[in-house]
Amino acid sequence: MSSVENTVTFASVQVGDELPAIRQRAISRTTLALFAGASGDHNPIHIDIDFAKAAGMPDVFAHGMLNMAYLGHLLTAWVPQSAVREFSTRFVAITQIHAVVTCTGRVVEKRGGNLVALEIEAADQNGEVKLAGKALVELP
Repeated sequence: MSSVENTVTFASVQVGDELPAIRQRAISRTTLALFAGASGDHNPIHIDIDFAKAAGMPDVFAHGMLNMAYLGHLLTAWVPQSAVREFSTRFVAITQIHAVVTCTGRVVEKRGGNLVALEIEAADQNGEVKLAGKALVELP
């Protein structure tokens, strides 16, 4: 049974509560190729090692929006997509190929109208934050 099926309610959450963390599989070249196809972002810096090296990078690296998608999954594993009112991120660092990204979040404020403000982030296996963001969800 997923977390979404276990309805989170405004009364059941408190400031400081942690969302259940989600650890993704290591980012592979296949992951990047599939995401490029799904997103339409075929920038060669993400899929062509020769291009990436010519640009001074050691290898290809993940699309920033891939990590944002991972954060979206964090949210929708906790509440239904229809509960999400705002979702924004800022890109902090490049996510290298083979990184294992873990997405976390916590409740930072409860507001009127059953709104709950969250801080969310995606970090690699070394604890380096790649994306930091916030979300606002409306709970029953």
